[in-house]
Amino acid sequence: MPKKLTGIEVYKLLPKTNCGDCNFPTCMAFAMQVAAKKAALEQCPHVSEEAQAALGEAQAPPMRTVQLGSGDTALTIGGETVLFRHEEKFHHPPGVAIRISDSLSDEEIAQRLEEVRNLRFERVGDELQVDLVAVHCDSGDGDRYAQVVSKVKDGADLPLVLQCPDPARLSGALKAAGQRPLLWAADRENWEQMAELSLKHEAPLAVRGDSLEALVDLTGKLKEKGLQDMIIDAGDGQFVERLTRLVKVRRLALQKEFRPLGYPAIAFTTGGSPLEEAAEAIAYVCKYAGVVVMENTAPEAVLSVLTARQNVYTDPQKPNAIEAKLYEVGEVGPESPVLLTTNFALTYFTVAGEVENSRVGAYIVVADTEGLGVLNAYADDKLTAERIVKTVKEQGALDKVNHNKLVIPGLAAMLRMEIQEESGWEVVIGPEDAARIPHFLRNEWRPA
Repeated sequence: MPKKLTGIEVYKLLPKTNCGDCNFPTCMAFAMQVAAKKAALEQCPHVSEEAQAALGEAQAPPMRTVQLGSGDTALTIGGETVLFRHEEKFHHPPGVAIRISDSLSDEEIAQRLEEVRNLRFERVGDELQVDLVAVHCDSGDGDRYAQVVSKVKDGADLPLVLQCPDPARLSGALKAAGQRPLLWAADRENWEQMAELSLKHEAPLAVRGDSLEALVDLTGKLKEKGLQDMIIDAGDGQFVERLTRLVKVRRLALQKEFRPLGYPAIAFTTGGSPLEEAAEAIAYVCKYAGVVVMENTAPEAVLSVLTARQNVYTDPQKPNAIEAKLYEVGEVGPESPVLLTTNFALTYFTVAGEVENSRVGAYIVVADTEGLGVLNAYADDKLTAERIVKTVKEQGALDKVNHNKLVIPGLAAMLRMEIQEESGWEVVIGPEDAARIPHFLRNEWRPA
């Protein structure tokens, strides 16, 4: 195990300019993060080669960061430093891949690619989509495999996982795969040939073993060959067995700083119904895959996995907030309702989505509650009658309509009288549940 560094030891080898180019305010702050394995030395663009050589592997984070693909669609995985996100946020969300077999007909492959392209969603202001396509060599025909890889690369424009353990067939496909595909997988039989392909094409390599001991042996041999960018395959077995291996790998890498397992991992779902597969994939997202390969392209299944990933890979110490301002949803006019909500992103986008579903244009006043939802903001005195009145006036919401009605969330009904007394407006109690907003706007809302 590498020698543990102190912040002072790292600091002595830094430029000491406090330039901030590493995204830390001072060189000492950066040095402390490097010593704690929460930042990599290469984040400093001015660090010397002598410093890198002096610190060696001791300064590297316990899990290697690996890039798959190139350009705008490149995916970075790994580089994590903690087991639980309340300790520090997770940094690199796992890639979600859809598997395509080369045994499918050209028409089926074209349909599959169309399904992949359509797996794009918007949730709380973020664009969600799958990140990779895994091309599996089921046909046993190297020429066919290379042909399908070429079709997938052109049709998906995403990084590829070349799921072909036969180095001979894989070699032909690599010419059509683009830059930095993930090669799957090296094992005790083919590791030398796979290592040659990985080094020649500068492509990350998945390492597959039937036990942790076998994985340790393989990563050690591959590292001696000069490989750095590796990904660990959790292997076969029942779901619980594979999940347990993923957890063990993460613990050994991060808690014990066991370098032979200090790489991100890949996990393959076992199929089944779309929702069963989604549940399995979500478990791998949570603990602790860097890439999850799925079979189904059912939008409801894929969206649930992407939603889970979005939730897990937010910073728990920072509220997920949007800008507090006046928003217009749909076609608004002088008789449009004026709704109040908070700047917690999930609250706003849920409300805005239901307003859009109602087909009734509305103004939405977003109060700055420091990213808290309605009840939490009320409990913490961040949603008060005084603040609501001030916000509505500053944003000029009621100046845009010919009525003086403000619709507040049903969960804030207790503020109604205070708002009315302070403002002179008519305050209408809206639904407690956002799902009832369309019915409320279509059937209950009246401007006069």
